[in-house]
Amino acid sequence: MRFRSRNFNWAEHRLDYAKRKKFALVANSTGTFSTGKFSTSPAISDWKSQGFKHKVDSDWPFQKSPDAKMQSSFAALLDPNLSQAHSVIGIHIHLFLYSNCELFSLALLKEKASSGLVAMASTDREVDTTAAPSYDNEDVTKHVILNEKAMDAEFDKENQITPDGGEPTLSEKTSLRHIAENLPLSAWLVAVVELCERFTYYGMSGLFQNYVQRPRDGSEGRGALGMDHQGATGLTTFFQFWCYVTPILGAIIADQYLGKYKTIVLFCIVYMVGLLVLVCTSIPTALDHGSGIGGFVVAILIIGLGTGGIKSNVAPLIADQYKRKKMAITTTKKGERVIIDPALTIQRIYMIFYGCINLGSLSLLATPYMELYIDFWPAYLLCLCMFMVGTLTIVLGRKYYVVRPPQGSVITNAFRALWIMIKNRNTDAAKPSWQNEHNGVSTVSWDDHFVDELKRALVACRVFAFYPIYWVVYGQFSGNFVTQAGQMEGHGIPNDLMQNFDPISIIVFIPILETCIYPVMRRMKIPFPPITRISLGFIVASLAMMYAAIVQHLIYSAGPCYDHPLCAASEIDGSGQGNRVHIAIQTPAYVFIGLSEIFASVSGLEYAYTKAPPSMKSFVQSMFLLTNAFGSALAEALTPAAFDPAIMWMFTGLAVASFVCGLIFYAIFHHLNAKEDDMNALDAEDDEPEAPLDAERRQSKPE
Repeated sequence: MRFRSRNFNWAEHRLDYAKRKKFALVANSTGTFSTGKFSTSPAISDWKSQGFKHKVDSDWPFQKSPDAKMQSSFAALLDPNLSQAHSVIGIHIHLFLYSNCELFSLALLKEKASSGLVAMASTDREVDTTAAPSYDNEDVTKHVILNEKAMDAEFDKENQITPDGGEPTLSEKTSLRHIAENLPLSAWLVAVVELCERFTYYGMSGLFQNYVQRPRDGSEGRGALGMDHQGATGLTTFFQFWCYVTPILGAIIADQYLGKYKTIVLFCIVYMVGLLVLVCTSIPTALDHGSGIGGFVVAILIIGLGTGGIKSNVAPLIADQYKRKKMAITTTKKGERVIIDPALTIQRIYMIFYGCINLGSLSLLATPYMELYIDFWPAYLLCLCMFMVGTLTIVLGRKYYVVRPPQGSVITNAFRALWIMIKNRNTDAAKPSWQNEHNGVSTVSWDDHFVDELKRALVACRVFAFYPIYWVVYGQFSGNFVTQAGQMEGHGIPNDLMQNFDPISIIVFIPILETCIYPVMRRMKIPFPPITRISLGFIVASLAMMYAAIVQHLIYSAGPCYDHPLCAASEIDGSGQGNRVHIAIQTPAYVFIGLSEIFASVSGLEYAYTKAPPSMKSFVQSMFLLTNAFGSALAEALTPAAFDPAIMWMFTGLAVASFVCGLIFYAIFHHLNAKEDDMNALDAEDDEPEAPLDAERRQSKPE
């Protein structure tokens, strides 16, 4: 085949391929060359309208735009029939690619042609950095023909049909629908364990505000320790802080010594000891003998240690149950060819995981009534019994779990590698290959791939830096929101019952998003990657705070106590009844908080798992959880502002802070959305057993 005048059926055929590759090289009216990412498909006429001058400077340097992702081919279309006003110049393109495709130059050979050429150059990574050689017209034509053959071969490869179970081609990845796979049984068992643990955690901690704040005489409702609002807020905030510091210890034990499974079992035992202390010191006899405050402090220290050791390991353990690391083609019952996408499956796993967390947190539907009509200790006893169910599930289900062994000194190696990076001011300096070239450390116990994974984990840790602000906002629902509810007319509804609207909203919205919204967005090719979801979570959380500030203003505007709720004027039968505002008006604030969790918290769990090396899943998860501890510390600093009437302005300030952080977060990290697939692909390079597609299909067929 020779390159002479061609009809545009051929050109459109090749142009369509180039457009699917997302990039094309075109000449503009000044004779320079540029690249651009197509948001819409340009017509042939758009290309024809680009005039060509007689000369184009050779060795034109070109810096690729930061958001441009190099694809496998570029195209230059020159049409002699529509460029008769210009002496058309056949241009042969040499494409030089450098490291990471960050910079390349174009050597543009100019040969006067009697007829135009339709030239396509494939990026075969020519290693030729010399000055552009001089070709005669025949050599140019010959070389372009070779490039066309290379293009034909790649075009055929990209358009072949991959059989079920095979890895999809680039064209299939862009044209076929991506789906999530169903969860294995072992993942559901881990979800049940987390449900039981969260039932316990929320069921007891949701009572702490009243337990610590109110006195036993019942003048303010059911209470025990009588340490007033600020004292209760301080202790409960410390408990939250402690619960999110201790995951670091659990992560180190798991990743370096015992593994995730054994570590979870160990800290379940610790957790039960703390629950026993709480139950025993909350019975009336113990309170009468002054054991309440001391017992409560000891209990929250032990419980915080137990829940922290579980937290950092149960989230990565549930994702470990899913073995597939690479995309695979499959056919649904309806005959549609789709792509099983591990990233979407991990997203589904954490959506279900978070749904189970919030299903467990509905224990607050029961424990506040047990507190109100019986006492605190039966509610704490119920939590202990439920936790025992979760412990039995983790122990008896041992044979079903995928359990990774610990990797020895992986945490130590990670910190050693970080020190080498810092010392040399180069993130590649910790690689053995770099050390060998620069006469560095004689021997290291890791390979280059470990350093690449560590760099990916550092990216995740940078993303987590904004989360403390979010957790300050989130923490309001179990503290100051409870107090706010107590300042309104309850109409028989306990003030600490209102916080159940947070998990209820999550349980309602997760299925809607997972089965309706997200699939529709994928069908419409609308990306919704983690960084975007996290940013949206911050903004929705700001709406919750703004609404809470409005509710607080309504409370201060109503009698009988106005900006000092629960004053003596509101007491009926010795108990404060709150200002004349219905407690149900607070509901939307909890709904906003719940929706923000789906975007920010679930995506954070997902990001912590997918960006962590396999040997450091628990440790990176603990880094994410540590941001909650920093959030609790910030909330502790705000405790002096949690009084009437200043608390309304505290809510307003948090609303502004969360909104601004969401915008800044997106501005800084949105470029990571484009690198999402590349970073996730590092896991596929590890020696992980793949789930056989046929076995998975026998369990369940995707719809």
